[in-house]
Amino acid sequence: MKAEVDQNVCTGCGLCPETCPEVFEMDGDTAKVKVKLVPKQAESTCREAMEGCPVEAISIAQ
Repeated sequence: MKAEVDQNVCTGCGLCPETCPEVFEMDGDTAKVKVKLVPKQAESTCREAMEGCPVEAISIAQ
């Protein structure tokens, strides 16, 4: 699975790196994905970050 953060939508709230630090990190005022593929053990927290994103900036593809 792959995660993506839409930089044009992200407000930099910090929820995703707080929820799933294995996949997301802050890059200045916005979040970014720091891995090409989501590690198996982080898939559920990655989905949780996507579902919790207040502006729906995160997308996940299988």
